Amino acid sequence: MEPLPDWLTPLPDAETMRGVDRWAIEEQGSSGLELMERAGAGVVLAVERLASDGPVSVVCGKGNNGGDGLVVARLLRDGGRSVKVICVAPPAELKGDAAVNLGRLPGEAPLRLDGTPWSQAAGKPPESDGPLGEGLIVDALLGTGFSGEPHGAVAEAIEAIHGCAGPVVSVDVPSGVDASSGAVRGLAVRAACTVSFHAAKPGLWIRPGKAHAGEVEVVDIGIPRGAPMAASIGLLERSVVRLLPRRTTAGTKFSSGHVLVVGGSRGLSGAPAMAARASMRGGAGYVTAFIPASLQPVLASGGTPELMTRALPEEDGALSPRGVAEVLDSCGRAGALALGPGLGRTAGTEELARTIARETPIPLVLDADGLNAHAGRLVELASRTAPSVLTPHAGELARLLELDSEEIARDRLRHVREAARLAGAIVVLKGDDTLIADPSGRVAVSRGASPALATAGTGDVLAGAIAALLAAGTETFAAAAAGVWLHAEAGRRAARRVGAAEGVIASDVIEALPGARASAADDAGAGSG
Repeated sequence: MEPLPDWLTPLPDAETMRGVDRWAIEEQGSSGLELMERAGAGVVLAVERLASDGPVSVVCGKGNNGGDGLVVARLLRDGGRSVKVICVAPPAELKGDAAVNLGRLPGEAPLRLDGTPWSQAAGKPPESDGPLGEGLIVDALLGTGFSGEPHGAVAEAIEAIHGCAGPVVSVDVPSGVDASSGAVRGLAVRAACTVSFHAAKPGLWIRPGKAHAGEVEVVDIGIPRGAPMAASIGLLERSVVRLLPRRTTAGTKFSSGHVLVVGGSRGLSGAPAMAARASMRGGAGYVTAFIPASLQPVLASGGTPELMTRALPEEDGALSPRGVAEVLDSCGRAGALALGPGLGRTAGTEELARTIARETPIPLVLDADGLNAHAGRLVELASRTAPSVLTPHAGELARLLELDSEEIARDRLRHVREAARLAGAIVVLKGDDTLIADPSGRVAVSRGASPALATAGTGDVLAGAIAALLAAGTETFAAAAAGVWLHAEAGRRAARRVGAAEGVIASDVIEALPGARASAADDAGAGSG
């Protein structure tokens, strides 16, 4: 697998972090106790930021995550805070650095989940205000090595945390979330803040884990530089736009990139129009839309005189396979093709989509009904000789893989990687945590935070923007990632311009694309990452 490019901040999985910890302790001489101390101190800062006074309950597991929690409890008690410590396992079961920090804990000994001291026999009624009481909760139950479904006392503790009104700070990862994938297979803590050590983990940025993590803070715990962190997943940074070509005084409309858009059907004329306009605003110098003949007057008079239109044969308001040859003949003069916006799902359009996808010799962006035409036939795309980018949402990916959308939602990372492998393509799984996967398993993760994009037509905008970058010669993985970043930033800018995310329409996002690209390029040139 290729290393991550510098415009991705590595998100190490659990196995990688275990290797980093071993390297720091066994090869670099770092003290595990000192690393744990710094981790706990970082969590304390987050606790004090969220709740500068009042009681705190620290809920600990029996591993190193629980040891981190014991450091938090000690430091807070040393600072005069009222802190209750709850352990889900007998203190005698704590080992290593966690046991050492249990011995350092001043004041009241850890309690059981029912509120009784571990030193007493079971059966005493729980405290009247419940084991956790009021105030902030520190979740130190399960660490990055956890996967699967919480059971027993840990599951009971997570349920108890759910019943508390105070904010929750999770240590390294919310308990119940798979740190490596974001999968949640049972109960999981919902944190207001997660303090992650050395680096954020994939599960904090990929849904459903992202929805449990709250604000993510990364704390430097003193792991020496040069740690072996060969991560395959990275967080997408704005510096990706440095890769994008710029127009020069010697350039022409064709050297800026010629994009073909194939789509449209009765009632769906807006989709290819938006994809085409997004390609233009995304930098393409020349865009041609291939649409059903009956729609050509609509697009030709639609307020975008710069757009070239070509009428193709149609059947019942949708494109006919008889138009394939004309599209393929035009590919020799184009740099990329966006296939699918508004295409419709008749037998004829599906045949047209599969034939064009199979035979076009130029980079392809496959979206919407172009994807639906390949439901259950994803592997057919692997025979393409030119680059491919697929842009499904969860429902479309479910149809491609012949699964249900809920299964996709449960483990987005695994399924987007599988689709990229089967198709031999870059797959962009859209969402707040848009994932961009290549066939080798590398994945870029969008930070999201663009609720303005939750409106009709923004998927067409993304397809058009990526096609423009491909047509200009941008490498495929970079083009898909840069398109995702620009799309999200344009959504944020559009929301600011119109005053609220709820008022944004796809056309607003299109018009915001140039500004998003320019501002990011200026920041990157000034040294911003």
